Amino acid sequence: MINHSSDWPLWDTFFIHLRQRGLSPHTQMAYQRDLYQLQQILPTPLQPVDITRLHLIAVLKKLSGLGDKPASLARKLSSWRTYFAYLQQQKQLTSNPAANLKGPKIPARLPKAVPAEKLNQAFNQPVADKALLLRDQAIFEILYGSGLRLSEIVALDLSHVMLDEHWLHVSGKGNKQRQVPLGQKSIEALKRYLPHRIAQPDEHALFTNQRGTRLSGRQIQNRLNQWSITHESDRHLSPHMLRHSFASHLLQNAHDIRAVQELLGHRSISTTQQYTKLDFNHLAQIYDDTHPRAKKQADKPPKSIPD
Repeated sequence: MINHSSDWPLWDTFFIHLRQRGLSPHTQMAYQRDLYQLQQILPTPLQPVDITRLHLIAVLKKLSGLGDKPASLARKLSSWRTYFAYLQQQKQLTSNPAANLKGPKIPARLPKAVPAEKLNQAFNQPVADKALLLRDQAIFEILYGSGLRLSEIVALDLSHVMLDEHWLHVSGKGNKQRQVPLGQKSIEALKRYLPHRIAQPDEHALFTNQRGTRLSGRQIQNRLNQWSITHESDRHLSPHMLRHSFASHLLQNAHDIRAVQELLGHRSISTTQQYTKLDFNHLAQIYDDTHPRAKKQADKPPKSIPD
């Protein structure tokens, strides 16, 4: 982590608290950057006990003027709010100046799903019997076949794979545990990869690099990008796009958003809805086909009214 020192109260213990919550190092670094930037913009030597709602509004306006996007401003406000809430919990503050402060509205921005036909065509191409290529194929199959986040596939250990049961044990955001199914193509790819897996003694990672240590998220991103170029994809591919494609293709065929929510590990169904937008024509067709009041009744003569 970046070590931005600070004389603000419980600075170090706050980041220990974040680690204990299971937040990734990347997220912890974002918290530290956001809080350090707040300190730099606020009048010196302002302490948390002196910060007001108006101070935070002024900082947000300044950051917006410097070009920060709404999503970035919302994340920074969330970081500040979390730190002040921690200080309040530890009796360092009597109130949280960011508690009821709303960030700028973030415009809806959905990742693009890759058409299933194109993904299947790329995945079905033969793979050379080389360790790195077999490893990559297994990674990409699981990203699309099980809808994992990048951080989740990086964290997979050998013990998390249940090939015979067709399941993966996944540790998600906030250390939330879930089981996700392994598709047949993912199982076949893993069986081809595992005999070629390179590992240092006592290395438990499922996916390793050429040195035999755990593969990083950045390496996976780079390998997927290179793979998309090799397979002449018409777009840049990212792990997030494969995850979104997994969710979209499932929902388009199963129409069960609750099941997709569980598979993705989302706490809120509203998050799943953002990932899995169905087009309105498709929804209208489902309604017409299934709702009893939507179906057209056969023309029948009206019943006579008794005298």
